[in-house]
Amino acid sequence: MSDPVMHIELRNWADLFIVCPLDANTLAKLAQGLCDNLVTCILRAWDESRPVIVCPAMNTNMWNHKFTAIHLKTLTDVLNYQVIPPITKLLACGDLGVGAMAEYRTIVDEIKKHVDLMRVHTESL
Repeated sequence: MSDPVMHIELRNWADLFIVCPLDANTLAKLAQGLCDNLVTCILRAWDESRPVIVCPAMNTNMWNHKFTAIHLKTLTDVLNYQVIPPITKLLACGDLGVGAMAEYRTIVDEIKKHVDLMRVHTESL
């Protein structure tokens, strides 16, 4: 009873959550509300007023699958997560197509925007 609960401790510690890369398996788990590992448990307990950014990365066929669109819609429309979409390039599997994680600079720029917004909000309090 007196031991800290790790996913709650991490939820309380973080102001912003980034899942980078977000694979199809974790995407499906998040969209369905499953929480069977540390990442999914933190996000299930996440304070909805704090931002979540996800950066999908998967094979082109997985990216184009109907379930991916449904799961992404759940993340954006229900959970209010921000999605940084994947890009087209040579994938780890050897295919050429959409599914590669966005360039790191794009991701860093989005994180900076959120940090700047949080800073402005904190200073105005």
